[in-house]
Amino acid sequence: MTAPFRWGIISTGYIAGCFIKDILLDPKTRGVQDVTHKVTAVGSRTVASAQEFIKKHAPDDDSINAYGTYQEVFNDSNVDAVYIGTPHTVHYESALAAIRSGKHVLCEKPVTTNAAELRSLLAAAKEHNVFFMEAMWTRFQPLALEVKRIAEEGSLGRPVVLHADLSGDFDVQNIPTTHRILDPQLGGGALLDLGPYPLVWAIIALYENPANNKARPTTITGNMLKTPLTGVDSSTVFTLSFTPTETSSLAAQAILSCSITLNAPEPGVTIRFERGTITINPPIYSPRSFKVTYLNKGAAVGDKTVTEGTLTRTFEYVGKGWHFQADEVARCVRDGKTESEIWGHDKSLLEMDIFDEVRKQGGYIFPPGVEKVV
Repeated sequence: MTAPFRWGIISTGYIAGCFIKDILLDPKTRGVQDVTHKVTAVGSRTVASAQEFIKKHAPDDDSINAYGTYQEVFNDSNVDAVYIGTPHTVHYESALAAIRSGKHVLCEKPVTTNAAELRSLLAAAKEHNVFFMEAMWTRFQPLALEVKRIAEEGSLGRPVVLHADLSGDFDVQNIPTTHRILDPQLGGGALLDLGPYPLVWAIIALYENPANNKARPTTITGNMLKTPLTGVDSSTVFTLSFTPTETSSLAAQAILSCSITLNAPEPGVTIRFERGTITINPPIYSPRSFKVTYLNKGAAVGDKTVTEGTLTRTFEYVGKGWHFQADEVARCVRDGKTESEIWGHDKSLLEMDIFDEVRKQGGYIFPPGVEKVV
């Protein structure tokens, strides 16, 4: 067994707590034998906050260093990679400092506030020869891997239309306007907070489809409803169209939506193929079940090669699903890679370019200073 992969945790918020709890589970409980994880440092705005976080999430490990600044984590020689779980408006500064300190980086989604920030981070990661990945945890979960396998093995034909929505009722009338979901200074609104999840399913089912040959959408449209409370988007709908080109033969569309005033619909994702449908139950960021409906369309009488009927798959594992992406980081760093083949830089760049375009069409301009690179 190789030595444990050593993590520094940046931020002591809820998401960072979810991440640390999952990575400290025994990897064998999810069938993983080749990598293990250890937290060696936690950074917060105060030492006391970092200590409290460690006491809550790793009470039996007194070897974890608690720091009152992020830079001290980046300087710690016992840290292989950092997980950045801060608000996305400070991802850029934290990730850049980590990269310049020679640390590998797993950065929460959305990875930055705009595509220009991401391109700057990727250039820095290349210069310093470190691994960098957006923490698109959904893409690494067993259910997503199985949906992709079924979607591409042929019996359903090609995908034609995908619908995906992630909504959550934040009770916006009764929370402070400084809440992250409402505050434009924190990049608030539905698109950046919730939008990555509908989009990841479009990337899995359409962008990654072999017939698409990694072609970007030919058309992106976006529309926003803004809350009068602060002007951030309360609901956003955006569409992606993939039309055949010289290098791609896929003809498909994605209709994606997110809202901070509604509950999530069921199913959360519907992928319609030429010969069937896949539906995925919410929550779409960590779903545990999906159903495939096969339609014996266009098959000759007696043709046994075309499947008919339905298939339901349910997935159970210990933890919430944050650990699979950590396993990927540990393997990539072990193997000398600077990006993941599963969630590569091209997909994060596509995501941020789409979000920039949707914000442009929706008229959502961040306050001055929010975007560190433009």
